[in-house]
Amino acid sequence: MGVVEQAPLVPETLLEPAARRLRVLGDPVRLRLLNLLRTHGELSVQEMVDALGLRQPNVSKHLNQLAREGLVQRRRDGVHVRYRLADPSLAGLFLLLCRSLEAPPDGTPP
Repeated sequence: MGVVEQAPLVPETLLEPAARRLRVLGDPVRLRLLNLLRTHGELSVQEMVDALGLRQPNVSKHLNQLAREGLVQRRRDGVHVRYRLADPSLAGLFLLLCRSLEAPPDGTPP
């Protein structure tokens, strides 16, 4: 049995949504926001502004893009909006990606 026959293929219907999500993740500010949420669980917009040293409109714009793609969830808490990762497996994907960048160029584990 060949390699192609053994590996389960991802359904074609998931490839475009996956590509959209990967494009949204292709911004360093959005990755920084996801890293904060991965580490702290749930944060308000102001807490993320303070942690990253960015302006509130910029942070809100990026959070809206993440929310539109279903990567973060938001909830109102009085006058504040709080965000958290929509899917815990996103934290694992983030760590996997970062660890792969730490691997030596020859492909041996770090």
